[in-house]
Amino acid sequence: MRNAVVILPSFNEAENIAPLIKKIEEINKKLVNWDINILVVDSYSTDNTGNVVKDLQKTIPTLHIIEVPKEGLGKAYLRGFNYAINKFNPYLIIQMDADYQHDPERLTEFFEQIQKGADFVVGTRYSKGGSIPKNWAIHRKILSIGANLFIRLGFMKLKTSEWTNGYRAIKTWVIKGALDHIKNYSGYVFQVAMIDYALKNNAKMSEIPVNFKERKFGISKINASQYVFQIIQYVLTHSSFIKFVIVGLIGFGVDFGISYLGIQKFHQAVWLITLLSTETAIVSNFILNNFWSFRYKKIEGGTGNYLMSFLKFNLVSSGSIAIQTIGMQILVGVFGRDLWYLYKILIIAFVIIPYSYILYNKFIWKNK
Repeated sequence: MRNAVVILPSFNEAENIAPLIKKIEEINKKLVNWDINILVVDSYSTDNTGNVVKDLQKTIPTLHIIEVPKEGLGKAYLRGFNYAINKFNPYLIIQMDADYQHDPERLTEFFEQIQKGADFVVGTRYSKGGSIPKNWAIHRKILSIGANLFIRLGFMKLKTSEWTNGYRAIKTWVIKGALDHIKNYSGYVFQVAMIDYALKNNAKMSEIPVNFKERKFGISKINASQYVFQIIQYVLTHSSFIKFVIVGLIGFGVDFGISYLGIQKFHQAVWLITLLSTETAIVSNFILNNFWSFRYKKIEGGTGNYLMSFLKFNLVSSGSIAIQTIGMQILVGVFGRDLWYLYKILIIAFVIIPYSYILYNKFIWKNK
């Protein structure tokens, strides 16, 4: 028998939380091979939420509550994680909103995915079968869809369609490992940080399409401007893909600078300076990617392994040069020479960067 804890962070959810808890307990009684404890993390609600939960404890022995300062969603979950781990030592922790927007009837599907081998299951609104409320205002739809799309592209993790929804089932080993990372975040960026950590540490991810309900009672706690700013800031500072692009721009500057000095100022042989500038840029890119872009999986194993990885990096870089050369020749032949600079930008942006990023992750900076 495995044990799980459902954590419900709450603030002023007196009208929603009782029916939600009763439904979770009803599902708990039907589950085979699982025991569920329910932990409410209440931020000193002013609408009697705490008392509603305490009254329910009289008839639901698996229900627990801790009251914490109001510090945002992330901090509430962090306190809930630590309490659950220390008191119950669960195999699995489930995150749910206390406003009944997450359908508790879907809980069994989360358990099924865990039993099939997933380490982290998220309820997705953005794959086939999932949805957001049709009556949401257009700005809220744009905010939600746009944020998830920005995160997917920013991290270049297109297979993960949902980053911000809080309906999740996570094996405790993932959460224990993530505690030092996620303690720095609150609000909804906390949810992004958790998935980012899980993916970088090789947790097996799974998604379940869910229909996100509109709340019946209470008001939304989301702060739109803070939500957008925090997500953009997190992605820009934690995305290995964005860092990889920056490193590429630095490499371009190194290449162009050496070429300009050698050819234009010192009038050296073009072939010699081109060879020198290209290889210097490759060395710069390799070092910066290893110790910055992909530092969480940087190359280890001694000088031999380091040199072998550098040779592979050169090989992939040579492939980039070949792709760019052939692509430029084809486009110039078809559309003429006048817009050669546009062809070059398009090839680099839509072919070279994705090609290099994928191959570097596959053959050089592999997941550990």
